[in-house]
Parts: sequence; structure tokens; C-alpha cells
Amino acid sequence: MKTQNFSMTANELVAELQKPASEFTKADIISYIKENEITMVNFMYPAADGRLKTLNFVINDEAYLDAILTCGERVDGSSLFPFIEAGSSDLYVVPRFCTAFNDPFADRPTLTMLCSYFNKDGEMLASSPEYTLRKACKAFTDVTGMEFQAMGELEYYVISEASDLYLATDQRGYHESAPYAKFNEFRTQCMMYIASVGGQIKYGHSEVGNFTLNGKIYEQNEIEFLPVRADYAADQLMIAKWVIRNLACEYGYEVTFAPKITAGKAGSGLHIHMRIMKDGQNQMLKDGVLSETARKAIAGMMELAPSITAFGNTNPTSYFRLVPHQEAPTNICWGDRNRSVLVRVPLGWSAKSDMCMLANPLETPSNYDTTQKQTVEMRSPDGSADLYQLLAGLAVACRHGLEMDNALEIAEKTYVNVNIHRKENEDKLNQLAQLPDSCTASAECLAKQRAAFEQYGVFSPAMIDGIINKLRSYNDGNLRSEVEDNQEEMLKLVMKYFHCG
Repeated sequence: MKTQNFSMTANELVAELQKPASEFTKADIISYIKENEITMVNFMYPAADGRLKTLNFVINDEAYLDAILTCGERVDGSSLFPFIEAGSSDLYVVPRFCTAFNDPFADRPTLTMLCSYFNKDGEMLASSPEYTLRKACKAFTDVTGMEFQAMGELEYYVISEASDLYLATDQRGYHESAPYAKFNEFRTQCMMYIASVGGQIKYGHSEVGNFTLNGKIYEQNEIEFLPVRADYAADQLMIAKWVIRNLACEYGYEVTFAPKITAGKAGSGLHIHMRIMKDGQNQMLKDGVLSETARKAIAGMMELAPSITAFGNTNPTSYFRLVPHQEAPTNICWGDRNRSVLVRVPLGWSAKSDMCMLANPLETPSNYDTTQKQTVEMRSPDGSADLYQLLAGLAVACRHGLEMDNALEIAEKTYVNVNIHRKENEDKLNQLAQLPDSCTASAECLAKQRAAFEQYGVFSPAMIDGIINKLRSYNDGNLRSEVEDNQEEMLKLVMKYFHCG
């Protein structure tokens, strides 16, 4: 297989140009193309269906290369976004040089870049998801003086022909090793490819979900990223999903990021971790405990959580995952290291002991600054999410919390330190608001809270209208109860949205 021989290195452009991707210029791109005999350039850009679209260019000569890098190209916006009318549908796509990478799947030397959308007047398209996220990050910094960073936990299932050898325990695949986990090699190769195109990966592992059905094995895996500026985080997740699907196709595997896989088995989420930075320092901790900044940001997420589902849970099967008594949340609350809550504060290395020295007695004290590691995690989103809208919505929510007068009060009211689904904690559970239970309900929540997202011009009214209309079109207000005892109908819906996002 050709891809198995691909050079597994970090972003090759970074290595050769000797500068971070954020500093790439047009001259750098042209120089790299010439020196490495690149024969084709691809523009890629996300559309309303959450997938990357591709435009191919054969490099005729340097003048043509300079023209496409400078001016971009025209595309039919009405075929990419439902809110753009055919009568005025032309858009420009212009490459962002900082996203450039060598295409690991191309048969010829190919350089690929993600693009931004522009309207007929040469202005960035206000309703573009990518530009919406950039506006959200800018508004966050303008208001708070800090930077919003994020990273995702990308869960997915790999599906292939079943084997009777070393069967894993059903729904007990968490961090399983080979030979019980069958797709570790595939996952690690995905990780190397993602790193080679610029993804900042934290780690990968097998996840809880695994089962066999109709002669096929279904195994859940996860690749988790490092926190970076939120707009970079969205780009990395978009490209990562593209890499995983392409490599799966070459292996003859099927991959799905769908929130619901089948009845009675773990679905896939897209947990988002966040941290707030200032002058290179993490603001989530103060004196070893969660900071006021972090608690205010969490309060903003508590306040806007009902409408964040409009960006992070975008088809009816999303709400088959968000059911009580599972690790997927249904109640609007937060807590420390508690997987029954909506926003979780994971372990942050705040213990005073030097664990490395304790595990390795020959080591001397490391004095490692572990405060940089602390994040908070939003657990409701899934693979159906529009990545740019989702991260933009979370940036808005955290900024909103930092602007709220009663943020600390809300944080205190919504904090839980128990498993809220146990009988003895029923009183606490009854005090908590619930997430929407359908696309229809999510649309109504967004309609009520849209002003927060439109503030500072972050989400355009046209975009909010489009999201609301799409969610309402599913007409799924009673769907969950209607198919609760009809597994056949539920599985039809699962297959309909099997390749969402």
C-alpha cells in the first residue's frame, strides 16, 4: 500500500522552511513548490455538510501559481451552503498559507491548503463557519484581553470483517492493547499522517465501544489533540477526519464518527477541552485550585448550554446518545472529575508531589510547571458538529460568562460533586436544567438565546436563521419516544446519518 511508505514526520513545510506555520508567506509557498517539484495544488474548504471540498490545480507555470495563491478562485456558493441563493451564488475561495501541507494520499507531489470564503465585494463571508470562529476568537480577546484555546477528543468507530481470535470484552475496550484491540496499527498510522499535515496530537487509544454484529467487528478509537488557538483547533480536527476516512478507504475499512452506532452500544462523542491563556500562562488555575476566570467561563457555558447543542448535536441521532444514566450528559451542571456532568474539570496535575521522582527513584526533582495542563471539558458535542460553529459557540459562551455579573453565583448553583443519577442524589438532579432532547428543541433554545451569539457580530443573523431552520426541518420533537421500542426504525435513522460531519 502506497501510504505505508509515506515519510512519517512532523509538518514537512515547517521543517524545511524553518519557521512556524503561522508565519508562512506566499513567497515561502512558491519557493517550497519549486524546490520540491510540486506538480499540483489543492484548495480545500468546509461546506454546510461538514465535509471538506476540493479544487485541483495543475501548476502550469510560476505566473499561474502566483495568480491562484493571490486571487484564489470562484466557486458556486449555492452548492456549498443552503443560505446562499443561486441568483447571487458566486464566492471566492482564497488559500490560507498557514494551513499548507503535503497531501499524503496523492499519487503525484501535491500541496494542499485550506481556504477562506469571500463575497463578491472581496469581504470575508459573514456566514462562513470558519470566519465565524475567527470573529469569536477576536471578540474573546478584545473583551477579555486573553486567548481562547481548545482541543478535541475525536472518537470514531472502525468497522471491518470480524475475526474469532482474541475477542475483546464487549463494551470494555478502553485502552485495550493488541491483539484484543484490532485497529491499533491503523490508529497509529492515522496519528502519524495527521502529525505530518500539521496536527498537534496528544495521544491515541482504543475506546470503550466494541462489538461484533453480522460478521463485522466494530471497534471504537480516539485521537486526542493538544490545546491550541481555537481556530487552529478546528482546522486540525477537520483535516484529521479527512485523513482518517481516506486511510480507512485505502485499508478497506469503514469509519464513522456518528453519535449513535447501534442499539445498546456506546456512541461517539466529540468532547472539547478548553483553556484560557494570557501572556503564555494558563489562567484556569490560581494557587492550585480552579480560578475565578475558569469558574466564570464555566458559568457562561452553563447559561448557553441549551443552544450550544445547535452547533454540536446537529441531527436526530445526536439525541439518542444524550440520554440519562450514560456518560453522555443530559443535565446542565459541572463538576470535578465527574463523568455524569456536562462540563467536567479533569485532573490537572495540581498535586504537590513529584510523581516522576516517586515512580523513578533515580530522578531528581523536575520542577515541571503543570499548571499549563489544566483544562475544562464540554461533554455534549458529537461527530455531527459543525466544528467551526461549535468552537465559536464555546468561545462566545466562555466570553459571555466573563461578562456576566452573576457568573460566580451561577457557577456555584450548577456545581455538583456527586453522581447525579444515583437515587440518593435525586433532589440535586431535580434542581438542574436539562439539555434539549431533539433538534427541534435545540432550535427553539437557539432562537431564545441567539442575541448572545450575534453580539459583537460573531454569528451573523443569516447563519443563526439557517441553523434554526435546518434543525426545525427534522421535526423530531417526539422522535425519541416514538422509536424507543422500535429498534428497526431507530437503526434506519442511524444508517441515514452514519457518515455525518
